[in-house]
Amino acid sequence: MFRAGPSVRLSAQFRRALATHAAPPAAPSTRHSWTKQEIQQIYDSPLLDLVFRAASVHRQYHDPTKIQLCTLMNIKTGGCSEDCSYCSQSSRYATPTKASRLVDIEPVLEAARKAKENGSTRFCMGAAWRDLSGRKRGFERILTMVREIRSMGMEVCTTLGMLSPEQARQLKEAGLTAYNHNLDTSREYYPEVITTRSYDDRLDTISAVRDAGISVCSGGILGLGESDKDRVGLIWEVANMPEHPESFPVNALVPIKGTPLENNEPVPYQTILRTISTARIVLPATIIRLAAGRQTLDETQQAMCFMAGANAVFTGEQMLTTPCSPWDEDKAMMGRWGLEGMRSFEQPGVARKEGARLEARSEAQGVAPGEVSSNLATAPSA
Repeated sequence: MFRAGPSVRLSAQFRRALATHAAPPAAPSTRHSWTKQEIQQIYDSPLLDLVFRAASVHRQYHDPTKIQLCTLMNIKTGGCSEDCSYCSQSSRYATPTKASRLVDIEPVLEAARKAKENGSTRFCMGAAWRDLSGRKRGFERILTMVREIRSMGMEVCTTLGMLSPEQARQLKEAGLTAYNHNLDTSREYYPEVITTRSYDDRLDTISAVRDAGISVCSGGILGLGESDKDRVGLIWEVANMPEHPESFPVNALVPIKGTPLENNEPVPYQTILRTISTARIVLPATIIRLAAGRQTLDETQQAMCFMAGANAVFTGEQMLTTPCSPWDEDKAMMGRWGLEGMRSFEQPGVARKEGARLEARSEAQGVAPGEVSSNLATAPSA
């Protein structure tokens, strides 16, 4: 619980701190005019040179000792009408994943409490839906989940399929921090992977999220059968958005029996490292999230990814339908490499979008200037 006390007016110095907390000073501005040729040249550079350059950029924009710990929960499994060829939750494929109803509120809140106790500062919820059409009651339940988890002082993320501008506005009002909507791959290769939702459909949802003032989480999946050119195309697509995504998840395909991609070969490690390094250079202020498939990397491979600019992981009991590295293993690994967990709302881009809400809460609770991010990360649930 926050300390009780009289309402205080936050100083101009604190307001600036909300936008710059923990950020290295005088980082250059981000660029939104990259060409595919420029990004391809970066991607194709000698690997160790590429990692060194990425590590240098990373240190200009981020504290290299900080890793964001995120936990993901599948709150509605299977039965999805989409035909994403990598996904076991599609109703079109015979996979081990069985359809289930939307989870009740309390089990989700309990999972969020457990994640927080184990050091996670962002809690993500995924529902296997194409969109929210005809799901008014389910959406209201999710809005309650968002409000309750946000009251714990955690960042909250959801992935619920396509959103309308009004749905995005309601999620923002409930306290949603970020919305995940991956582009998956390049525009050119996308039809080889998915046919039931267009690339522009995905971009429209991202625009609705961004316009609502919610941080965008959008990245891709490696190992779909794409080429290096497609990986470059994905990075180019997000790099030229009006605002770079707050986070860029890098997933390595985990082939699942029954899906069209069940026999795909594992993506080579150097491809993962090249993609992370290139994304770090082109998206310097963005969180690079080492996501699905991380459990296939040994500790030294993960450390090289962190060196190259990856600064967030999913940790806990499970991803949506694939394995996840447990909290204890991850915290022990981070300790060996001199890394520590990022606090809630510590990333400057998130703090800027959350500024008014953080200020209002701190004024109501009488928190001293400069203490908001730290207290939000550690405060028990209301």
